[in-house]
Amino acid sequence: MAVPSRLLLCSAVVAVALLVAPGEVAAAAGHGHTHTRRLRPKKSAAAAAAKLYPANATRAEAIERQFTRWVRFVGGRLGHGTYNYNRPALTLLPARTLVVDRRPGAGDFTSIQAAVDSLPLINLARVVIRVNAGTYTYVRALHCIALLALRRRRVSLARCCCREKVNISPMRAFVTVEGAGADKTVVQWGDTADTAGSWGRPMGTFGSATFAVNSMFFVAKNITFKNTAPVPRPGALGKQGVALRISADNAAFVGCNFLGAQDTLYDHLGRHYYRDCYIEGSVDFIFGNALSLYEGCHVHAIARNYGALTAQNRQSLLEDTGFSFVKCRVTGSGALYLGRAWGTFSRVVFAYTYMDNIIIPRGWYNWGDPTREMTVFYGQYKCTGPGANYAGRVQWSRELTDEEAKPFISLDFIDGFQWLRL
Repeated sequence: MAVPSRLLLCSAVVAVALLVAPGEVAAAAGHGHTHTRRLRPKKSAAAAAAKLYPANATRAEAIERQFTRWVRFVGGRLGHGTYNYNRPALTLLPARTLVVDRRPGAGDFTSIQAAVDSLPLINLARVVIRVNAGTYTYVRALHCIALLALRRRRVSLARCCCREKVNISPMRAFVTVEGAGADKTVVQWGDTADTAGSWGRPMGTFGSATFAVNSMFFVAKNITFKNTAPVPRPGALGKQGVALRISADNAAFVGCNFLGAQDTLYDHLGRHYYRDCYIEGSVDFIFGNALSLYEGCHVHAIARNYGALTAQNRQSLLEDTGFSFVKCRVTGSGALYLGRAWGTFSRVVFAYTYMDNIIIPRGWYNWGDPTREMTVFYGQYKCTGPGANYAGRVQWSRELTDEEAKPFISLDFIDGFQWLRL
């Protein structure tokens, strides 16, 4: 019974260490308020932990020891940021490449999830998963029993194929997923919030994601994440369908497409960077409580009537979260709010952004709660296009001055100079 208990303890410690809030880690480290998620144990504690287990340790003990090394590596070497741009520490461990191709034998794996599952439970080095061109499908495990019968009846196995759904667990950090081009490599699925999960209950918006990232230091390049659920009718319930959910710190997306309708991109938690991406949806299609910079992105609405681009969920003045759109483009159909105040202290800024004539003149919606008008931070700075006219905006939004806009328009907004390395 000793091994299962240690494994359970290890899992709990790892989950807390990787998912702990930035403010809590900063306070423990004695550096005040910061974005940084810092893992820096005392040297004496780390040295003691390294001596706990002998060379012939069990698998559970080896996992614990490996995690201790990971904590020392991330916290002890990297200083202020967990991924310091100016220090080459992370390159000390060699990167490796896995190839995914839907044609058997053409790569190392035929699905992205299989490639992810092949990684160590606690991954310490950069792994690049190269996904060759194609729309990826796989056969559900539950359908395997029926395959023989299908073959006997000469029924196409394509009927048993489903769109791929990917989940990267919290401890599998340092993963890069790189496609052959966003128009050539597509990962798609069709779950919505009211889809029945494994226990027969609705999986909710969180569980509907086609691609879910729960690990730090994730990078995606030149690939499309798609939720195939159609645009819901006005007032429909349970039709949120997430294309990608990112629930971890230090993530970057370059040249990616995010396609869906309601709740396309769940920008959940952590510091994130999006460059030259295309994001499509209808209602609240960029939402969550991350600290994110969108640079040079194209945001396209497919709303039938009314829609909203963002729903940022900052809940307190103490939370250093928000969305900043810099040098972006907003186009599409329907009538679009720039954002809705999902969080009481919601924060969104648009700077140097072109806005088509689909933007509702008021610009912002208070989520039906007038008290939020006193606490949200909504602003725009030197935006252009027929939808950028500030004259009709709600009184509780802001046209930013040069000084007010400065914190939102560079990588400093997400501490990018400390961790972003593309």
